[in-house]
Amino acid sequence: MPSLDLEIEYDDATIHPVHAFVCESPVVEREVLLEGTRTGDTRTLLFYVEGERTAYESVLAERPGVREYDLTPEGDDAFYVYTRVENRDADVPVFEAFDQQTLVVVPPIEFRSDRTARFTVVGHPDDLQAAIDDMPEGASPTVQRVGGYAGAVDDGLTARQREALAVAWEAGFYEVPRDGGIEDVAAELGCAVSTASDLLRRAESRLVGDVLGERY
Repeated sequence: MPSLDLEIEYDDATIHPVHAFVCESPVVEREVLLEGTRTGDTRTLLFYVEGERTAYESVLAERPGVREYDLTPEGDDAFYVYTRVENRDADVPVFEAFDQQTLVVVPPIEFRSDRTARFTVVGHPDDLQAAIDDMPEGASPTVQRVGGYAGAVDDGLTARQREALAVAWEAGFYEVPRDGGIEDVAAELGCAVSTASDLLRRAESRLVGDVLGERY
């Protein structure tokens, strides 16, 4: 099935205030939408966030339209966010662009510090093109890749854990003797050393558990 890796750049009028906070904040490094549903004027969302939990929560607490939220720690410098929010008028045209009959927006959606969001869309070519054509002013799409969808079988790792393993491998972290340290991994990932260490420990625990038949 055809797919696009898509990047959308938001301007001041279309960017969500929480995404803008992530772009501007020195204490929140990354926000990834893992799952989401839309019913009427409300979205129910699950995010993975890396950074300072109290700073992120303070933004949610002050935002009009946030009906509820709950934060769950994931290590020292990351957390999950469950939230239900009202749709903003600026959000609706973007949602509607992807309401083509054959399209599936494949999570995760990464909200980046350069005011962009990146994700994959799968569907018929005509509907993929229609989604791009229907993007509203202020939400500028760029196609990063076109091709068949090549999703991975679930191995129990998050995308960020898998990325951390790949970076550690390239850095020589798993060489004997070791060529690269955890500081090198953290620098490449753009996160704190404690976050990089936690990502690797959790990924390694899952993989070792699979080998020993002790997966949890």
